[in-house]
Amino acid sequence: MKFGKTLVLTTLLTAGAAFALGTSDAQAAENYTVQSGDTLSKISIKFAGDNSLVDSIAKGNKISNVDMIFEGQNLTIDTDAKGSSTVAPAQEQAVPAQTEQATQAAPAQQAAPVQEQAAAPAAEASTPASTNSAKEWIAQRESSGSYTATNGQYIGRYQLSASYLNGDYSAANQERVADQYVTSRYGSWEGAQAFWQANGWY
Repeated sequence: MKFGKTLVLTTLLTAGAAFALGTSDAQAAENYTVQSGDTLSKISIKFAGDNSLVDSIAKGNKISNVDMIFEGQNLTIDTDAKGSSTVAPAQEQAVPAQTEQATQAAPAQQAAPVQEQAAAPAAEASTPASTNSAKEWIAQRESSGSYTATNGQYIGRYQLSASYLNGDYSAANQERVADQYVTSRYGSWEGAQAFWQANGWY
């Protein structure tokens, strides 16, 4: 009878130990579904309170890039792997990767203003060309482009009234007075050209 009791007790102890070990193994490995915004570092903090599980999660789930996990992905988390010696390099790799992505994103956002700035000089360049064309068009019809041409009281390249030039018939003064006259009367040389085409004078 003593032998029988001993055998039963031994069996109970063995079963209890196996049950305890099984419970420990079940707690050591847990399943986790990746949520939006998760990183391996965040998941490690959820389970271990720090980043010590990053490397073991990556190895246990065959993740080659610790910075790339996907929402809805199922991971097996081995909580017994806490304290892995390779955790620190994994963390160091994760931070530069995120920094590099942010650095690459910045030039893309700045591209639009650069294009806008590039467009502005082009618009400005077209305006003087158009203005110069209209100005030259009028000068050719008024005096064939000559600063010394005269027609009664009208003087020079743009055939301005002598009273406008105030006795200064230099090319520089003719240009200056002509610009003032056209701007005040027509708003632009294009406007003056349109008037000339309609009336034969400006």
